[in-house]
Amino acid sequence: MRRPVALRISAASAAMALAAAVGMTLSMSQASAATGSATGYATQNGGTTGGAGGQTVRATTGTQIHAALCSRAASNTPITIEVEGTINHGNTTKVSGDSCNTAAGVIELKQISNVTLVGVGSGAVFDQLGIHIRESSNIIIQNVTVRNVKKSGSPTSNGGDAIGMESDVRNVWVDHTTLLASGGESEGYDGLFDMKDNTQYVTLSYSILRNSGRGGLIGSSESDLSNGYVTFHHNRYENIDSRAPLLRGGTAHAYNNHYLSLNESGINSRAGAKAKVDNNYFEDSKDVLGTFYTDQRGYWQVSGNVFDNVTWSSPGTENDPAGPNPQSNTTVSIPYSYTLDAAACVPDVVSRTAGAGTGLKVSDGNCSAQTPTPTPTTPTTPPTTPTPDPTEPSGTNLSIGAGSDGSSKADGTSYGSVRDGDMSTYWSPSGSTGSVSIKWGSATAVSSVAIREAAGSTGVIGSWRLLNADTGAVLATGSGAGVVTFPQTSLKKITFEITSAAGTPKVAEFETYA
Repeated sequence: MRRPVALRISAASAAMALAAAVGMTLSMSQASAATGSATGYATQNGGTTGGAGGQTVRATTGTQIHAALCSRAASNTPITIEVEGTINHGNTTKVSGDSCNTAAGVIELKQISNVTLVGVGSGAVFDQLGIHIRESSNIIIQNVTVRNVKKSGSPTSNGGDAIGMESDVRNVWVDHTTLLASGGESEGYDGLFDMKDNTQYVTLSYSILRNSGRGGLIGSSESDLSNGYVTFHHNRYENIDSRAPLLRGGTAHAYNNHYLSLNESGINSRAGAKAKVDNNYFEDSKDVLGTFYTDQRGYWQVSGNVFDNVTWSSPGTENDPAGPNPQSNTTVSIPYSYTLDAAACVPDVVSRTAGAGTGLKVSDGNCSAQTPTPTPTTPTTPPTTPTPDPTEPSGTNLSIGAGSDGSSKADGTSYGSVRDGDMSTYWSPSGSTGSVSIKWGSATAVSSVAIREAAGSTGVIGSWRLLNADTGAVLATGSGAGVVTFPQTSLKKITFEITSAAGTPKVAEFETYA
């Protein structure tokens, strides 16, 4: 009897096979992630580089976009997807693979990192089809139009959000996009640009948001206060009823935006949110800044804005407009550099730079538009703040003798295995993601950890977060196992949270050091 022949297929060969199956064009050469570089808060937390340094894929359907994500060697392998034509329900289906988690009827960027989605030429159109970013990091979206996404009626997509982010999203740059609706909630639409459930370090730049009841929000409720560090600059909000944006907690920086025909309210800072509002032009609008529809006040710092034909309502229990003579009631420190155009020229410079299909032009900081220099094709290290340090820590492993728990554990694995000093035992989550913690009875100073993968599982761990479980503060983010250092912190519990993986992670040891 002839024995079967074992076949080995490389990741590259598998990618080519998947691409061929859906008619996708693949280029294995490295290419720039996008034109220009990220700005605003997207430059923080290690920066936002998208698919820089990875391969380039050309896609003309939503199915091909999903196939490109699924063709990668791992969920964090860098990739640039150039999109051409119109993407809609008819050409967007679910594609399966180890490096993706997609769904039909929506562009699903879920549990992935290091991806650029960029429209070709005059830009791609996502028609009645939203872009959903969830549990992902280092994402760039550029030169696309997303229009008429509905949460009710037919067809529906993405909960009615043109672009929606939720659940532990980090470092997203959305640039030169056009986000459109054709009405408000009663017509079936929701927000144009929504961020919730622990979404941080986002920039929306040179974009148009138009004809919607809701421009966008940061935080889904007054208790969803884990979001923030969002920059809005050189955008045009036009014919928007409210939420331009709505801020629930967190910090936002809005500068050099043109707000035209905000019908009910504009920048709505609530629940302790802080907004720095610089050199914007507000025109033919009502209640463009303040706290509205709640008694939970927010704050703002204002300078250099123009208020052209703006009307203000009277203060009340759930209404605290900043005008008619807006004054600062807080201060906001901005950690990145930026150049302000004079507010008087904002309508002109935004009209020439904002939106898809405008040649990706940007302001030169002197009220003139210019075409940015393409990003160099030299591979850029994606944001991992800090990346695992190859230097072995010294001193006593504080995990020995401590306690441990976690979010879930697979059969046959134990939380205690990560602190027993034995590399042959390990913890695995019940799926591909989850968290494990080390805990002490009293506050303990920690400045470095070492994550050791069990034999045979090296390279499985993708992106992760290291958390101060006492406060929820993020101590570090990154990808892959290894040694991580951070400013010494006194805590009772520290959590290693795996947010993406190329399979089932096996953590043999979670070592902690002072």
